[in-house]
Amino acid sequence: MVDRVKLANALAKEEECFIELHPRSRQAAIAADESLIGGVPMPWMKRWSGAFPVTVKSAQGARFTDIDGIEYIDFCLGDTGSMTGHAVDEITTAITTQLKRGSTVMLPSTDSTWVGQELTRRFGLPKWQFSISATDANRFVLRLARHLTQRPKVLVHDWCYHGTVDETLVIADQQGLTISRHGAIGPQVHPSLTTRVVPFNDLEKLDEQLSFGDVACMLIEPALTNIGIVLPEEGYLAGVRELTRKHGVILIIDETHTICAGPGGATKLWNLEPDMLVIGKTIGGGIPVAAYGLSSDLAAQAEKSLASHDVDVSGLGGTLSGSVLAMAAVRATLSNALLASQFEKTIGLATRWTEGVLNSVKSHQLDWSVQQLGCRAEYWFCAPPKNGAQAAAGVDEVLENFMHLWALNRGILLTPFHNMALLSPFHTQQDIDLHTQVFDSALDLLAN
Repeated sequence: MVDRVKLANALAKEEECFIELHPRSRQAAIAADESLIGGVPMPWMKRWSGAFPVTVKSAQGARFTDIDGIEYIDFCLGDTGSMTGHAVDEITTAITTQLKRGSTVMLPSTDSTWVGQELTRRFGLPKWQFSISATDANRFVLRLARHLTQRPKVLVHDWCYHGTVDETLVIADQQGLTISRHGAIGPQVHPSLTTRVVPFNDLEKLDEQLSFGDVACMLIEPALTNIGIVLPEEGYLAGVRELTRKHGVILIIDETHTICAGPGGATKLWNLEPDMLVIGKTIGGGIPVAAYGLSSDLAAQAEKSLASHDVDVSGLGGTLSGSVLAMAAVRATLSNALLASQFEKTIGLATRWTEGVLNSVKSHQLDWSVQQLGCRAEYWFCAPPKNGAQAAAGVDEVLENFMHLWALNRGILLTPFHNMALLSPFHTQQDIDLHTQVFDSALDLLAN
């Protein structure tokens, strides 16, 4: 229902406009290409729409400014890393104060105890450890699960994402067998040796895969987010918990993105009962840090295994993990951000964003849809998907590129890889309404 000729012509014009608007970012990209692989400090930064990524000068609250002096409403927020908003005063003060006292000493601080207690209050699990990233935390809990169960395999959802963890960069082929996800490079072994895969929202397939008896743990997001927002059907998560217990499999919930559901993530909101839990990105207010929690029983078992003199080669931890700087950052973040009162505001803004997009879609008679999870919302070029494979099939790269570039050229940044908005306490209703206006103008061009 979108005119593809109009789409191609409009995309070409937007690409030209982008280059004209960003002469300094273009020169910065040329200079960066001389010393950085792909011209960027991290490969994913190549995924932005436009001929090159814009170069940031400063960020504050829900906005950032590039080196060409253009200000943007930021609905990406560092892909959740800055979900609190950029440069929050209380967090910035705590970080700079701690830096003056030292950043890392490989010794605990009183902040780490406070953080552990607060994570228990929010998520329910009694014992915690820390890492530099959620990727590392996921590696650590998978290692722990294999050790504690003496089973070799992990199980994940088809089209899941849990960071750059070999075992989870997988999908199922047409026969349901585990293969590497397209784009994953250099797996150390074929993923079928380490991982079983099931579709999201499919309890029958889950029971089937767990019945082999070789699965140590099931690592899940309560709702898929990285292939786009895919929500659980009624009863699905309860069924997951029942089946994992039936088969003696450790259930691990990764809340790194689904913290958007509320102060305790989907775990608290939906009364889930994980054996382990991972949370990263936003809890450090921009400082690299993540945490993983264990149930009392698993923590007791883990502590026995980590009590020997050679704990430093256990495969868990890292020299900078749990640094005093990271702990100060998490304490300041959880004290001043990701609070219930703030979620009340941000979820309301996400609902306003969702309604604005839906009204525009309906008025243009398109068969698109919108999914919302807490303060995160995303539009699809298809009906709401029920699993990752359906979500992947609904991707339209050309249309997505146009929608992102159209928004960017009008001062709005969406999350790359998705048509997603994440809301912070610093966003306003005016920000939401501007997005609706810009979104509507794009459909006026394409659908009429």
